[in-house]
Amino acid sequence: EVQLVESGGGMVQPGGSLRLSCATSGFTFSSYGMGWFRQAPGKEREFVARISRTGTRDVGSSVKGRFTISRDNAKKTLYLQMNSLKPEDTALYYCAKGIGVWPSSDASAYDIWGQGTQVTVSS
Repeated sequence: EVQLVESGGGMVQPGGSLRLSCATSGFTFSSYGMGWFRQAPGKEREFVARISRTGTRDVGSSVKGRFTISRDNAKKTLYLQMNSLKPEDTALYYCAKGIGVWPSSDASAYDIWGQGTQVTVSS
């Protein structure tokens, strides 16, 4: 069974940092691109970052310069380092398995999703 399990969310003050992790199982992690998305209450799911099978990276415009995606193929784990957090970053964050080696930023390019981890940025 393919599983994605996010962790690392929590409450942080504006300007703070968090590191999200996504532990995977049930598929050959190193063979697929991966992504992070987020969804705030009342808003549509938003692309955050993606990483290819070989490590090519891309982040959304709203988090550029603040968030970094990375992967550890030996540990089958995806990461999202979030710095300089803002209240507007508050959302449920999901990791997702790409259908191919370099999935696009569209949610339709991903076929397996985790349950999400909540990030709240507030003073």
